Amino acid sequence: MPAATDTTTRTPYRIKAHEIEACNCKHGCNCQFGGFPNEGKCEFLIGLQVIDGHHGKVDLTGVKIVFGLKYPKAIHEGNGEAVCFIDQAASPEQVQALGSIFTGKDGGMPWEALAGTVTSLDGPILKPINMTVNGPRSGFQIPGVLDLKLTPLVDPVSGDEKEVHIVYPKGGFFWDDGDMATTETMRFSHGGIRFEHPSRYAATSIVNWTNQGK
Repeated sequence: MPAATDTTTRTPYRIKAHEIEACNCKHGCNCQFGGFPNEGKCEFLIGLQVIDGHHGKVDLTGVKIVFGLKYPKAIHEGNGEAVCFIDQAASPEQVQALGSIFTGKDGGMPWEALAGTVTSLDGPILKPINMTVNGPRSGFQIPGVLDLKLTPLVDPVSGDEKEVHIVYPKGGFFWDDGDMATTETMRFSHGGIRFEHPSRYAATSIVNWTNQGK
């Protein structure tokens, strides 16, 4: 990803979105606490459906985006490989706007920071994205490329579903309040990036991202 540009060339944006994520870490994800993935490497999927948003004068409401990412170590240690998919229903103006945001060109966290950790980016690629936003039963699919299905955490003694949140009172990197789940299905295959991680970390959240301050 290219380095973020000077603030004088940035287009103002704000995004509020449903976010669905999953990775190869154990439940809870040690990156949230110790800063390093449970298994040493980091392989994860992030899906977004914009609730309300704009980039300059371009309305982004309803657009769907999915990322597949692979790091040999922790994210902050770099050398990441990323693939970006945007739903094929997006307009050319929306695709251009999302590309500027998610490559860090227009600044704003977390994408400005992530841009410096990725050494190769494929996309944005236009594909049909099927996305379900339903708490711990959320998920998304791109036929022939990826499939993510979340399922609630279950108490091993009672068999009851349990609700667990990770909360950052002062604000987190991606989100402030993550609703934990686990992966029923998690598969990704595109180019040289392939992984599959069932029964691992997953979460849903509402994110608010901008390059305009609070």
